[in-house]
Amino acid sequence: YVPFAYALVLLGAIIVFARTRNFALLLRVSLVDILLAPTLSMVPLGGFLPSGGVGLWGILAPVGALVFSGPRSGLRWYVAYLAVFISSGVAGQIVGAVSTLPEWFTSTMLGLNVAVGGSIVFVLIATFLRQRDRAMDALAREQERSERLLLNVLPKEIAPRLKAGESPIADAYDHATVLYADIVGSTMLAERLEAKQLVALLNGIFSRFDLLAERHGVEKIRTIGDNYMCVAGVPRRRADHAQAMARMALGIRAYLDELRAAGEDRIDFRIGMSSGPCVGGVIGLRKFVFDIWGDSVNTASRMESHGVPGRIHLSDATYELIRDEFDCEPRGTIDVKGKGPMRTWFLVGERRAHAESARPSVAAASAP
Repeated sequence: YVPFAYALVLLGAIIVFARTRNFALLLRVSLVDILLAPTLSMVPLGGFLPSGGVGLWGILAPVGALVFSGPRSGLRWYVAYLAVFISSGVAGQIVGAVSTLPEWFTSTMLGLNVAVGGSIVFVLIATFLRQRDRAMDALAREQERSERLLLNVLPKEIAPRLKAGESPIADAYDHATVLYADIVGSTMLAERLEAKQLVALLNGIFSRFDLLAERHGVEKIRTIGDNYMCVAGVPRRRADHAQAMARMALGIRAYLDELRAAGEDRIDFRIGMSSGPCVGGVIGLRKFVFDIWGDSVNTASRMESHGVPGRIHLSDATYELIRDEFDCEPRGTIDVKGKGPMRTWFLVGERRAHAESARPSVAAASAP
């Protein structure tokens, strides 16, 4: 009668689940059913061996709880199984009937119960492990994707510090060179082009700038509208920050010359550079960014805004760092908003001897 009672209880639980979709209730009833039905069957049959080891099927209750509810729930159900299994086995020895079944039959049933029950446990555990492995693989893929996104937002030297929970992230840099590049007449350009055309044009230009930055070991900080900002010497400190940025600026100018040679005469840039100390750090909680602050940043912005279209405008601080390796043209002293009179320069080009010697270092900077 126990198997029939087990089947009726399970059938009732399935019917209730079909109507209510209450999986938690179905799970609890099923676990109680599979725990009590086989273990209590040992009592009238005379204990563990006379019953053919039918009580072993009760182990499916803690295994099921382990798979569907987790280790803590599985442990509670396992303790309950041990208590019911032992007490039922002892009770069967005391109050159970003397078995009249032949020994070969009980031995066969014991073997079948062990084999079939063990197989079911094995399948359940294998299914659980397979699902766990799939979840871990999905988690690893998502983590890799998140890390790639993080590296797209933050410098590779900064991203691990943010992941480690460091806060705030702020570092002082004594020597750095900042560059601003801004499209001349962008308002008129926006009026002449459709939105998609404008975005495609800017994306193509700034993507090329990104490649130049990667080649010369320069860190892109941000783009705002038609303005591109980058820095050398941050967060990777380097003694040749000014030279690296000068080559970056010359690369931008060469690319713009290529555009004009190809018939794209709508685009022209003002480029400004300045060198000096700055502070770099991460700001924000959700849309966090790595940014830089300091007088060198402000001066580079002023060099761009007071520059000449198609030319690379330098502060005197940058000129002093690169004058032995690059040809520069004096602009003279100009009045700079917020700074007063300043002596500035135009970068003309890199001297041939230094350009030849710089090629290996540029290649090394672009190597992974």
